[in-house]
Amino acid sequence: MKFKAILATCLFSALYFSSYCQNSAKKNAVTKEKTTFQTSDQWKPTTDSRSDVAMIYGADDRPGLTFTQRVQSWRDHGYKAAFMTGIAWGHYEDYFLGKWDGKKHFDEGQVQQNGDTIWHGKNVPYIVPTLRYLTYFKEQIIKKVIDNGIDAIYLEEPEYWAKSGYSEAFKKEWKDYYGFDWRAQHESAENTYLSNKLKYYLYYRALKEAFTYAKEYGKSKGIDVRCYVATHSLLNYSIWQIVSPEASLASLPCVDGYIVQSWTGTAREPNYFNGIAKERTFETAYLEYGCMTSMTTPTNRKLFFENDPVEDVRRDWADYKKNYQTTFAAELFFPEIDNYEVMPWPDRIFEGQYYVSKTSNEKAPMPKSYSTELLVMINSLNEIKKSSTKVSGSHGISVMMGNSLMFQRMPTHDDSKAYENPYFSNFYETSGMFNRFSSNTKLSDPELSSFYGQALPFLKRGVPVSIVHLENVGFEKAFDDTKVLLMSYSNMKPPSEKTHEYLANWIRKGGILVYAGNDDDPFQTVSEWWNKDGKNYKCPSDDLFEKLGIGQQPKEGIYPVGKGKVCIIRTDPKYFALENNRDTVLRSRVETLYQEATGQKMEYKNSLYIQRGPYEVISVLDEGISAEPYSIKGKLIDLFDPTLPVIAEKQIHPGEQGYFFNVDRVADAKVPQVVASASRIYNEKVSKRSYTFIAKSPINTVNAMRVLLPAQPKKVRATDPSGKEVTNLKSSWDAFSKTNFLSFDNQPDGMKVTLEW
Repeated sequence: MKFKAILATCLFSALYFSSYCQNSAKKNAVTKEKTTFQTSDQWKPTTDSRSDVAMIYGADDRPGLTFTQRVQSWRDHGYKAAFMTGIAWGHYEDYFLGKWDGKKHFDEGQVQQNGDTIWHGKNVPYIVPTLRYLTYFKEQIIKKVIDNGIDAIYLEEPEYWAKSGYSEAFKKEWKDYYGFDWRAQHESAENTYLSNKLKYYLYYRALKEAFTYAKEYGKSKGIDVRCYVATHSLLNYSIWQIVSPEASLASLPCVDGYIVQSWTGTAREPNYFNGIAKERTFETAYLEYGCMTSMTTPTNRKLFFENDPVEDVRRDWADYKKNYQTTFAAELFFPEIDNYEVMPWPDRIFEGQYYVSKTSNEKAPMPKSYSTELLVMINSLNEIKKSSTKVSGSHGISVMMGNSLMFQRMPTHDDSKAYENPYFSNFYETSGMFNRFSSNTKLSDPELSSFYGQALPFLKRGVPVSIVHLENVGFEKAFDDTKVLLMSYSNMKPPSEKTHEYLANWIRKGGILVYAGNDDDPFQTVSEWWNKDGKNYKCPSDDLFEKLGIGQQPKEGIYPVGKGKVCIIRTDPKYFALENNRDTVLRSRVETLYQEATGQKMEYKNSLYIQRGPYEVISVLDEGISAEPYSIKGKLIDLFDPTLPVIAEKQIHPGEQGYFFNVDRVADAKVPQVVASASRIYNEKVSKRSYTFIAKSPINTVNAMRVLLPAQPKKVRATDPSGKEVTNLKSSWDAFSKTNFLSFDNQPDGMKVTLEW
């Protein structure tokens, strides 16, 4: 099919967000915005990964290469072109150097207590998003990209560093927002809370302004502009001490969806479990994807999952590969999501060089075996559908999160319970990670242990824990599948009294709340809705408990409320993570309440499993209840092996993941079809005795594929774009699965494959 026809089909169907159809008759055209990647460069044969959408990064023109030319280069090769840029930083030197309005704006950078500006690059600080800056951003960035026919805009990482908040621009915003003079955040917990709450509001306002303008200006040009936020998860931002609007954006009609940026760099952040601090990449990634799913599903926003085959921090290829497989598996455990940013920055992935081992200073390009595996994995994302199947295990356990997690993530203020562990300072020093802390690294809630102390005791035992957002409790779907809700105000605070009304209503109808905490942290008494305007509660939970009819400051115990129950545990949940076996009380209470609510005993195991059509995913958890491997059987193609072997059984060990295509689960096995491939398949033609197609993928990579056929082929032929027959074609038949293995060098212009039987 001609690329013009592909593009026309893409434009025609841009507003339809249903799953990509696997039917071979419909695989010849890109009809959905299902998969995407971000790139700041023009189209190149080395980076032609064949996703649906290329997000062109930055609106700047370069010597010999304008923004318009970058966009057109991807359109010319059949891609839908979208736009992405940072809103808290970017190539906005013309604004800061005074070229836009004749005035320099470096005073609008985010400034730390010592007076240092936090820089993102030369002449570009992390930005205080003033109204003046937003005027520039709308006129010089948003308008320009829409004038180029862009109808999807992704604004990335609306980030305000918690350690900043001392610039003159911020002080002015403080006075405008609160009506009283700025207060230094390091002087009290209340000042910290108010400072971070303002940072949160500033980027909420910034995105509302930018997206509202984009939609209105697009409409004036006859373009329906869709607006998305590309953001780290609330979990990661809370740990990294960054403030961002997160869940509150879902209430804005100008926000159409999100990309959750979870990858090795965020998921390998160490956390505590049973008193031990270490990387738990799978569990962290699972919870990151889960909290973003919870944030968007009740609001019907579109959500893309992202992960990255490499990382910003120095590692070696083996490390990148292992952690990429781990985070890739984690994202597939959410069957309601089938949109993916398959990679950021393909240029650094396919053209970059990284260390060959942990101990060597030698660098090398991506190993051919890894690039083949990577392409097999991302091409499976073009095919994988939403599924009604569920992750194995006991469902109905949820943990509450809220945006105010980010408001409390500064070093403590005269808090005797501050906790310090030398593991983390050593980790950041040896990993080369930037220092995001101030000189005082003591935190009352190290590595967000109050959250992990509620989630990991169950997730580590094979319970597929879900997340509920405080900001979403008013939506009908917020409590779907939640039987027992775990919550604490030790690490966050409720945004409004209305939140408690919704919670109380859910409990009275039969919900079960397990509330853990002593409510004695210094943020309990910040000036907020529960202690002003006629209210005088010592802590926000007293408002909730009073609404539930159990009175203020209730003692530890279980209280019936309507058809539901409230279980109070007077222990800060961080200790469930910071101390060995301290989670026993929490688990015993939840186990009993879960069985009473469901009539079923909670199932503990050391694995998670899900089937999504013909795809099967397994993660076996270490530190759990057993060291036994998980055994999977069937006609299985191992998608984590670049040779795509067919196996009848495989064991997955603790700390490992598996990703398989099960030939037995193919919907119509009589139809010839490519079932796994390090390329995207086009122009399929099936006759009684033959099957032909075009395989496209980046140059300098090696294809591996398995083709399901009704019989062993008598003739296998591959030709390059010029029609020349491929001489290095590898072909082998597997009678067990009735699949033929093929391998040859990839070409972005397409290799034609013919199989006859």
